[in-house]
Amino acid sequence: MIRRSGPAKHTPITGIRRRRRREEPAPALHGSSLMQLMWLASPALPIGGFSYSECLEAAVDSARVATESGASAWLLDQLHLSLARADLAVVAQAVPAWQCADHGRIAELNAWALHTRESSELRQQTEQMGRSLLEWLRNHTTAHAAQIDTLAALQPSYPVAFALAASTTQAPLRHCLMTYTFGWAENMVQAAIKSVPLGQSAGQRILSALTSDIPGAVEYALSLTDSERQAFSPMLAILSAQHEVQYSRLFRS
Repeated sequence: MIRRSGPAKHTPITGIRRRRRREEPAPALHGSSLMQLMWLASPALPIGGFSYSECLEAAVDSARVATESGASAWLLDQLHLSLARADLAVVAQAVPAWQCADHGRIAELNAWALHTRESSELRQQTEQMGRSLLEWLRNHTTAHAAQIDTLAALQPSYPVAFALAASTTQAPLRHCLMTYTFGWAENMVQAAIKSVPLGQSAGQRILSALTSDIPGAVEYALSLTDSERQAFSPMLAILSAQHEVQYSRLFRS
């Protein structure tokens, strides 16, 4: 079990201790690539991420998360123990696959992302956000028609759809992963503000803690091989199943 200092008490989403890696300096970003990544990370991107809490609402309902410190600890665990080892690792491998048109590899990664969703809610989330990002790409000018057709044929998961959008920016891979993770962090902080509930200042403190840990989570995701990538988060699976029959809900997951 992970033990933290301080008074916060919460139930870890898995019993596996997270590992930290030493970071290396990332290449500089060109202005156009930076603007495109900011666009992809924006909450205004019409993909519906704001409507999901990824089981945080169920954790609040079951009193596992009730305070700012509890929400911060929960999301930090989720960043390192769930996101970094699964979806972020998929994005890390899918971006170069899109860039070299390795369609077999893209299909393999997409199938893995879909098959590792442990509840109908989590499966619906990645499919809905993947479809929405596909429609956004159809109206954007960066992805080629052949790439969009390849994505459309896959029943795309969100990580693989995001990887296509990010691959067209020509940004360094680390920056693509940081963009994906920061977009996730902003959505989750907003979910915490609404569901715990918390004030905006508390939300900013949680976001600050998450952003401090994002570079390490990205480095870890980049280091994973296919055999090391995993989606073992039993507490999230249990909470997701409970959320599907929860009496009152603000979020779709």
